[in-house]
Amino acid sequence: MDLINEIIARAKADRQRIVLPEGTEERTLKAADQVLADGVADIILIGNPEEINGLAAQWGLKNIDKATIIDPASHSKKEQYAELLCELRKKKGMTIEEARKLVLDPLYLGCLIIKNGDADGQLAGAQNTTGNVLRPALQIIKTAPGISVVSGGMLLITKAKEYGKDGLLVIADVAVLPNPTAEELAQIAVATGRTARVLANVEPKVAMLSFSTKGSAKHEMVDKVAEATRLAKELDPEMQIDGELQADAALVPSVGSSKAPGSAIAGQANTLVFPSLEVGNIAYKLVQRLGGAEAVGPVLQGMAAPVNDLSRGCSVQDIYRMIAITANQAIGAKKK
Repeated sequence: MDLINEIIARAKADRQRIVLPEGTEERTLKAADQVLADGVADIILIGNPEEINGLAAQWGLKNIDKATIIDPASHSKKEQYAELLCELRKKKGMTIEEARKLVLDPLYLGCLIIKNGDADGQLAGAQNTTGNVLRPALQIIKTAPGISVVSGGMLLITKAKEYGKDGLLVIADVAVLPNPTAEELAQIAVATGRTARVLANVEPKVAMLSFSTKGSAKHEMVDKVAEATRLAKELDPEMQIDGELQADAALVPSVGSSKAPGSAIAGQANTLVFPSLEVGNIAYKLVQRLGGAEAVGPVLQGMAAPVNDLSRGCSVQDIYRMIAITANQAIGAKKK
């Protein structure tokens, strides 16, 4: 896959420090071993060093000694991180005793390592639920400036080369927010455009999708998308965003010019924002199964530093790819 190879090459060219809190999980360790062998990222594993090295030997992994291994129970910055967490959460009533307990949790510890400037991104979820992965990230790393919601973007690599960037589309939200408000949808649009820049290396042309094009239908759901379009343009005036557009008007030049004459996005969109999670999730799965498209992600977007969530059914290859994607997000975050 050309795009995935590009993402890996960009990660190799500017190596980032990626935390893997599930440091004793088999697929995670095997992916980390390959990442270290290929020089895709610098890896920080959280777990007991003896256990991690024992498992590496058991599974014949040759590169784990290149990783930094942090033992939650005994590392040198344990108290420093506890004090940082206590300071971050003091308005919520956090005590230093509670903070000292939480820094033993690898998911909290990983986020604190990033917040303290000792790492650039985190990837977890092979063993943990999405809620467990996101909770410490939202409490510690928090969202990017101007963004208050986290959403799930996806790279959709289709066989229809005439659409998007040679068949590549960036889409959202497919994973997180069931029914966003107009304000939240605007933020999702801007965050997805940024994902398109960072991961797909394209200048985003963002279409706000609906069942209406430029007022062809009247409904409160259409009004929400139209308002979200206005707010998204205010949030990032330099990003190309238009709506509301039907999917064919967004993608097909002849339909776009007919239904939305004068629009710079209609018929040219490479980034699609769905009006709700329901629509986005159904749409990508249909395109994936019926159209033979490859769906890469979801990628969590909107965080101040990247924290990504894996499916618990993920493969070693999935984790390898997501480490490279997380590294690209970290590179992009530093350029803002």
